Amino acid sequence: MDTAKMQVIGLCRFSYPALGGFQIEHETPEARAAFLYDHVRIEERFATFAALTLPPLKAQTDPDFTFAIVVGEAMPEPLLARLLDLVADMPQAIIIPREPARHRQVMQEVINQVRGDRPLPSLQFRMDDDDAVAVTFIQRLREAAGDLAPMLAKHRYIGIDFNQGHIARISVKGIHAKPTVETLWTPALGMAVAPGASRGIMNFSHAKLSRVMPVVTLPGEDMFVRGHNQFNDSRQKNGIKPVRLPLLDGAGEAAFRRTYNIDADDVRALYR
Repeated sequence: MDTAKMQVIGLCRFSYPALGGFQIEHETPEARAAFLYDHVRIEERFATFAALTLPPLKAQTDPDFTFAIVVGEAMPEPLLARLLDLVADMPQAIIIPREPARHRQVMQEVINQVRGDRPLPSLQFRMDDDDAVAVTFIQRLREAAGDLAPMLAKHRYIGIDFNQGHIARISVKGIHAKPTVETLWTPALGMAVAPGASRGIMNFSHAKLSRVMPVVTLPGEDMFVRGHNQFNDSRQKNGIKPVRLPLLDGAGEAAFRRTYNIDADDVRALYR
């Protein structure tokens, strides 16, 4: 199976006011959009997207992938222009505006919109706009698909879970981070999807993936950054304890640059 010809598709919702798909509930799409586009929140999102998410994607050792960024059609024009500017030098990025609608249905439609008609499985991944992957992620995803060729011939869906990485937060001081190993976290969780299959990675709960399909977990290599900040949707419930994230020293900063192309000096410059 020629994995070099497999289409790799990444999906990210950038403050898209979906119906559902959030743990924070709002009564109307307008109320959700007002929350998402609030000045303090959106400034943080632009910071994490620019400093964490995009640098490793722009430096992938295998640049052959598509990165679909879903935004709301009502996103204010200055914000949309700012987002377009951030990805102007990233040919893999496609910004797709959509009206508010059911979350999983919209994401399924977007993936099918960008998916080509190829006789091979597509390799799909999803990420939030404050997450990141290693610069080798696309390369390793293809390599894993090659190793799984006999399974790909038997299953419509297979999860590919890179379970080692970091939790990180950025600030005026730089990068605060600690290593972690977590199964079925969203960043660096891929899925091989058979040609013609109607569903994709956004149609399944990432935490329950192993209940409905084979999942192969690949430990031992730092492959993701899970961003933590004050607006994490998954951390808004009462009783969730903050994660202590120490400021990286020089060696830690060098490791982040090497593994993720995330530069602490660039982070500090964002806040100046």
